[in-house]
Amino acid sequence: MPPSRLRAFALAFVLGALAACGFAPLELWPLALLCFAGLIALVARAGSGRRAAGIGWWFGLGHFCLGLNWIATSFTYQAAMPAWLGWLAVVLLSLYLALFPGLATGLAYWLGGKDRNRPALIPLLAACWIVSEYLRATLFTGFAWNPLAAIWVPIAPLPQIARVTGTYGLSGLTICVAGLLWQAWRAPVARMALTVLILAGVVASLLAPGPAMPDAKAPLLHVVQPNIGQDQKWSETAAADNYRRLASLSGMPGPRPRLVLWPEVAVPALLQDDALARLRLAALLGPHDVMLTGAEAFQYLPDGTIVAATNSLFGLDAQGRLLGRYDKAHLVPYGEYLPMRPLLSAIGVSRLAPGDIDFKAGPGPRDIMVPGVGKVGIQICYEIIFSGHVIDRANRPRFLFNPSNDAWFGRWGPPQHLAQARLRAAEEAMPIVRSTPTGISAVIDSRGRLIASLPWRTAGSIEVPLPAAAAPSLFARFGNILPLTLALLLGAIGFAWRRQSR
Repeated sequence: MPPSRLRAFALAFVLGALAACGFAPLELWPLALLCFAGLIALVARAGSGRRAAGIGWWFGLGHFCLGLNWIATSFTYQAAMPAWLGWLAVVLLSLYLALFPGLATGLAYWLGGKDRNRPALIPLLAACWIVSEYLRATLFTGFAWNPLAAIWVPIAPLPQIARVTGTYGLSGLTICVAGLLWQAWRAPVARMALTVLILAGVVASLLAPGPAMPDAKAPLLHVVQPNIGQDQKWSETAAADNYRRLASLSGMPGPRPRLVLWPEVAVPALLQDDALARLRLAALLGPHDVMLTGAEAFQYLPDGTIVAATNSLFGLDAQGRLLGRYDKAHLVPYGEYLPMRPLLSAIGVSRLAPGDIDFKAGPGPRDIMVPGVGKVGIQICYEIIFSGHVIDRANRPRFLFNPSNDAWFGRWGPPQHLAQARLRAAEEAMPIVRSTPTGISAVIDSRGRLIASLPWRTAGSIEVPLPAAAAPSLFARFGNILPLTLALLLGAIGFAWRRQSR
């Protein structure tokens, strides 16, 4: 490999790793923009489509290896496999995910024609980046974690642009901003445009209102975070103490009806089959309270043989009656089911979640009708990261509940998960409530702003009125047609600039 190419790939790898610092938990978004500007500069000088694709791939490899470091932590809770296998999993996953940035940069270079130092490269790369993020979220069950748009979550009101563009469209616009940084040193027009954007962003942030005061008559949410670590969650000796923590944090019933929200698989009992377990939970509720809690469920053959499990969410009233059930639809490969089980089991690879029975996927977004509240949409754990796939659009709920278990994802995973939930709230104009065993539990308003949250590794509860949902956003009506249309528009602009430069 020629030294110039090696230097370009090495620099791309470093830029990609630094760009990961722009996401939660570090949130150094200016650094991320500078790194993406550096990526565009490297692509512009690549010299061939293959080298441009290589630059994007090395950038993605550095980016995902650092940004997804939390995946390695999950292997420390799995006794059947060595902990070092977690870091191997991070690298192998990153090797695959880096193909998508490589696709974007290689395709943008090829579409840019001969004069690639012209501004045409910017909209072309933005268009290709939108398509590549959409494909990353879709192919082979998809892994939509940390779209570029997530760097804007801390900066109100920028995430609300996703109400029109969707998350992937906002990622494309972020590439355009990085492209202006690349052009700013050589083009007065780019410097002027960048200055206007910065001033507009500062003014918008200063003028952005805080979360609206909740309606005092709105249903009362009671979100529980018991701080039960992954090493305690499935321990039989810790089961009684785990239940006491959940029960004590559920508060005392009062005159006002409450919606008590527990995390993903908060109880080990099979609520669909165990009436006594349901009555035990119902004893924690007031006469008009309702509980939503995660639990597993089994599917049986007529002879009673268990054939599959589901990761489910159950609604329960004060009489112990089940009000509804949601089965997780977007399952985690290697976490909730083991692909190619006969082969991988033979070489010692096991599922990260305990148990030998694979989970079965549910039918997709569904609502549970809760008395006194109305329709509640459910997205269990990482289902919330899939833009455009979190709501049953024919039955828009009053809010989304996202019970999760981030207890095995270290320090970086939980804040990244929260940031993506805030993006969903902003683009869908829908409040989202998260309850997790170890944090970060939160109540998020329909603009993606935090109304209340509990820190990581802290036991506690949140009790606030339910925030109001806004009118359906443009994205809520049309979904990912919007970012893909934006990609076509940006591509057309790029081709127009390319023709003009000729």
